[in-house]
Amino acid sequence: MKEFKRIHRKTVYEGAILQFCEDEIVTPKGNRVTWDYLEHKGAAAVIPVMDDGRIIMVRQWRNAIDKFTLEIPAGGRDWADEPTIQCAARELEEETGYKSENIEFLQTIVPAVAYSGEKIDVFVAFDLKKTEQHLDPDEDIDLELFDINTLIDMIVNNVINDSKTIA
Repeated sequence: MKEFKRIHRKTVYEGAILQFCEDEIVTPKGNRVTWDYLEHKGAAAVIPVMDDGRIIMVRQWRNAIDKFTLEIPAGGRDWADEPTIQCAARELEEETGYKSENIEFLQTIVPAVAYSGEKIDVFVAFDLKKTEQHLDPDEDIDLELFDINTLIDMIVNNVINDSKTIA
C-alpha cells in the first residue's frame, strides 16, 4: 500500500468546537503538499423510536446553511474520550425530552472524509420515557414525529439532506 506521511500539523485557528489545521504531507511520490484539516472531538447521534414505530426528529436552525433542517438528535462529545453512548443518551434527553435505557449502536459515519476527522457514532433508542428538554442556550428545537416511509420519501425528495440523518 502506498504511504502518505504527515510530517507537521499546525493549528491555524481554534474555535469552540473545531480546530482548523494545516497539515504538511509527503506523498508516495515524494511531493510535499499542504492539506487543510478540521479537527473535531467527535459526536453521537440517536434515532429515537416511539412505541408506535414513529421516529422523533428535531427541527432546528443551522447557521452554516442559513436555514432550518430536519435531523435526528445529535451533538458533540463534551470531551474527546467521552463514550459516545453517553453522549447519545445526553443529547436524546437534552434535545427531545425523552430518555432511554435501551440504546443500541448502529454505525460510525465520517461526514467529511476529505478535510475533517469528525466521526459520528449513530445509535437507536427504544423504550423512550418522557422527561423534559434541556436545551443549550443557543438551541431552539421543535420536535416532529414521522413514520419511516415518510422519512425515506423526504430523503429521496431532498427535503432531508443532513448526512447523519440520511445514513
